[in-house]
Amino acid sequence: MDFDQRIIELGLQLPIASSPQGNYANVVQTGNLLFVSGKGPVAGLAEVPKGKLGERYSVEEGYQFARLTGLDILSALQHELGTLNKVARVVKLQGFINATAQFEQHPKVLDGCSDLMVEVFGERGLHARSVFGAMSVRANLPLVIDSIFELI
Repeated sequence: MDFDQRIIELGLQLPIASSPQGNYANVVQTGNLLFVSGKGPVAGLAEVPKGKLGERYSVEEGYQFARLTGLDILSALQHELGTLNKVARVVKLQGFINATAQFEQHPKVLDGCSDLMVEVFGERGLHARSVFGAMSVRANLPLVIDSIFELI
């Protein structure tokens, strides 16, 4: 399957990949693994969302934020590799959800990114994952997701 073509078929547009917000790399490759630093729903947006799930944002809005974050992750991959066709599989997603203490729908929020990975990569998009509630994340974003990919 041509994953670059799949993006077009799905009617998706990858934003310009967001840049690191500190002294670290956007992407690091070791062996056949590619680690993408934590991303939030910031790339390509006129206004960056800020605030907690369960307070300012709903589960459905969180799902969309996770999907937007997934597009930024894919953009970082494409920028680094030149093509998404070098991806053998999505290995892991790890989500940090900026949420109230009462919020319990963390997995449903992260599904926004997980669903996108499966839409784009098919069976290769099925991955392991972890999701955590956070008292705060950088810039008061509603979520941050880091990821690991295996390369061909």
